[in-house]
Amino acid sequence: MSIFTPTNQIRLTNVAVVRARRGGKRFEIACYRNKVMGWRSGAEKDLDEVLQTHTVFVNVSKGQVAKKEDLVQAFGTDDQTEICKMILSKGELQVSDKERHTQLEQMFRDIATIVADKCVNPETKRPYTVILIERAMKDIHYSVKPHKSTKQQALEVIRQLKETMQIERAHMRLRFILPAKEGKKLKEKLRPLIKVIENEEFHEQLEIVCLIDPGCFREIDELIRSETKGKGTLEVLSLKDVEEGDEKLE
Repeated sequence: MSIFTPTNQIRLTNVAVVRARRGGKRFEIACYRNKVMGWRSGAEKDLDEVLQTHTVFVNVSKGQVAKKEDLVQAFGTDDQTEICKMILSKGELQVSDKERHTQLEQMFRDIATIVADKCVNPETKRPYTVILIERAMKDIHYSVKPHKSTKQQALEVIRQLKETMQIERAHMRLRFILPAKEGKKLKEKLRPLIKVIENEEFHEQLEIVCLIDPGCFREIDELIRSETKGKGTLEVLSLKDVEEGDEKLE
């Protein structure tokens, strides 16, 4: 006995739905769980890892596929992959209250972990524990933004925490080796970007060992490349200038 299945119906399981409304109509796409946030943050680049199918639905749970004319009217195209991308970036992820709570808790913990990894107490140069950072985030009533990447939010948290506690991003330790001809002139341009000069030697070349804010690294790198026309070198000696030892600030 054959079973008739309507051709405009597709059945999917273990699905996360992203929904968007256009022109008074509802459109949905079927995604794999835990992949939507990865796509939005940029961590996941492969669309096939996010979408269960490159198909636009009016109702995923019932397997009802959107009509071609409705797609053209709402999105100006019938290219389902492009429409899926639009819905994926702007649509609303449909999750239960329990799933949403779990997701926000995990993001909160991830943000605290990034902050703890990037920062130190500027007086002691010792890192903070993740637990302490979580406590500090709760004290400032930080609210997680589900559509924003954890890295972006970590930088935002660092700025806010500076108002209530001794915290700053751990400095990077760099070594510059600059040609003698450009060295002194370039040093003056680099000076505003340097926190501390630890060692400086000038023989046939100018060699400087210094500490910088990690946010200035790209600007310093580009400056040395352009001013020395590739003759200068920049070496990262350590990504984080922290005191040796296992002790962490609680």
